[in-house]
Amino acid sequence: MILYPAIDLKDGQCVRLLKGDMDKVTVFGEDPAAQAQAFENAGSKWLHLVDLNGAFAGRPVNAAAVESILASVSIPTQLGGGIRDMAQIEDWLAKGISRVILGTVAVEDPGLVRQAARAFPDRISVGLDARNGRVATRGWAEETDMQVIDLAKAFEDAGIAAIIYTDIDRDGAMQGPNVDSTEALARAVSVPVIASGGVSSMKDLTRLKATGVISGAISGRALYDGAINLSEALDLLAA
Repeated sequence: MILYPAIDLKDGQCVRLLKGDMDKVTVFGEDPAAQAQAFENAGSKWLHLVDLNGAFAGRPVNAAAVESILASVSIPTQLGGGIRDMAQIEDWLAKGISRVILGTVAVEDPGLVRQAARAFPDRISVGLDARNGRVATRGWAEETDMQVIDLAKAFEDAGIAAIIYTDIDRDGAMQGPNVDSTEALARAVSVPVIASGGVSSMKDLTRLKATGVISGAISGRALYDGAINLSEALDLLAA
């Protein structure tokens, strides 16, 4: 199982939100590139980047910060937040992003996801963010009537690299991930599923790994706060 350290970007800074609320923000650093280097130096094999401003604006906002990260590390990165057309997808992949994460457009324009996955095999992931099992879009500000598993199954034959499942009510709350829902999703589809939201302890990582079907986990606040020791976590998941 792969651990993806998260760098969430707001106004050029590394931050974490509480349950996706842009008004409940904690700043963890003003140098995203340095943070990315620290994660790489600790042994991380991937990075998870989110343009939080972009998710609300519907277009890339923290491009300079993302580009500084790409220039400073050699490990692969995945990026989500405000990427909603083919031109933006192509631009980020050309700049060195390894995987683009499509969230809002997966609901609003599923054809774009399929088109992108055909054009860029294994480089497009779908981000499914949910409250009470229902998908939310546009920076989690808008809720839909669509069930997570139903939407995931709709992309099962599209050729996407992974599904990133976030339980919004767990995100940034340090209360543990929704293991049961994430496992149910992973067992319902053949696409690799990455857990996000609430991963806050070594016990959480152990539980996720023990399912045998979850391919990765994203953690942010717990790494910044020291609740998870990154080197120990990487060793645990590699065993």
